[in-house]
Amino acid sequence: MKKLATVLAAVLIAPLIFALGTKEGETSTLVVGAASEPHAQMLWQIAPDLAEQGINLKVVESNDNDYLNMSLENGSMDANFFQHIPFMELYNKEKGTHLVSVGRVHIEPLALYSSKITSLIELRKGATVAIPDDPTNTGRALLLLQKAGLIQLAPGAGSRGTIQNIIINTRDLEFIQVSSNKIASMLKNVDAAMINGNYALEAGLSAAKDGLLVEDNDIPYANVVVVREGNQNNPRIIALVKALQSKKIKRFIEERYPAGEVICVF
Repeated sequence: MKKLATVLAAVLIAPLIFALGTKEGETSTLVVGAASEPHAQMLWQIAPDLAEQGINLKVVESNDNDYLNMSLENGSMDANFFQHIPFMELYNKEKGTHLVSVGRVHIEPLALYSSKITSLIELRKGATVAIPDDPTNTGRALLLLQKAGLIQLAPGAGSRGTIQNIIINTRDLEFIQVSSNKIASMLKNVDAAMINGNYALEAGLSAAKDGLLVEDNDIPYANVVVVREGNQNNPRIIALVKALQSKKIKRFIEERYPAGEVICVF
């Protein structure tokens, strides 16, 4: 009877220990998927701070958006850091995933780049322009081109606008839709290309110096930390977000990146 009571006590206590997390002095591994630049770079900065709290941060770098989101959905990762909320929400809708945002960190402005021209005025009639092929960033790119007066979208198209929604194309631009992580590599093959900030940074491009057309700072596309639904209040996740939304990361961004390339939103 005494042995049975001991076993039952162990069964009852074990879930409580699991819920509370690791014991004092023990470490717990937190696996976070991230785009290489600037996301992974920020995570490496806070790794020592999390280690002091008993959290061993493992950063998995990848520019494959599907891999990062599906690895999070299937439990291979605890969080990811590469996307904005409109992208995440559409991904959930299309893939049936259960991803939620737990904290805004920064904005990387989308910009139009070219290796053939140095100003928007030089963009010739019939020029080829590469834009991201995912719906949220397609709409984002088209809104920026519309703001510059190069195109006009049908009323109501908004941020979900598509090429088919273009009703006026002042220079008869030819749009080529490409995966956002591949656009920078084909810059020499088109007249101009809309490149997301993180991929522009990796390619050595600066929106402030090289961008022919750059988003404003008040865009609704802040990069966020994402987890599976139900894990929002996990202490390790809360510690991760707090560390990313810190003065240390603000200083790191200010020192590493030119003004306007990576903008804190916390």
